[in-house]
Amino acid sequence: QVRLQESGGGSVQAGGSLRLICSASEDIFKVTGAGWFRQAPGKQRELVAGITSDGRTNYGESAKGRFTISRNDAKDTVYLQMANLQVEDTAVYRCAAPHYNAWGQGTQVTVSS
Repeated sequence: QVRLQESGGGSVQAGGSLRLICSASEDIFKVTGAGWFRQAPGKQRELVAGITSDGRTNYGESAKGRFTISRNDAKDTVYLQMANLQVEDTAVYRCAAPHYNAWGQGTQVTVSS
C-alpha cells in the first residue's frame, strides 16, 4: 500500500503563508494524480487543489489566485504553497492519490485574525 505523509501545517496570522508537503513512499505521482483536500469542523471535505500525472492543475474556488500545487522532479512529493491565508482556511489538510485510495493522516492549519 502506498503511504502518504503531510508536513508543514501550523498556526499563522491572517495574510500569512504556509507550505504544505506531501511525501509519498514511492514515486506514484509519475503515474497518478494527487490532490490536497481540507475539512473544517461541521463542514464537508472539499478539494483545495489537484494535479494530474501529466502536470495539469486545478483549484477549488476559494484557492484560486492564492494557492499553488506542484510536484518535485522525482514525482514522490507534492506541495501546496498557500498565500494570503484567511480565517476561513482553518481546517485539517490531507493529501491524497484518489485513484489509489491513498490518504495522508492530515496536518492542521489554523489561521487567526
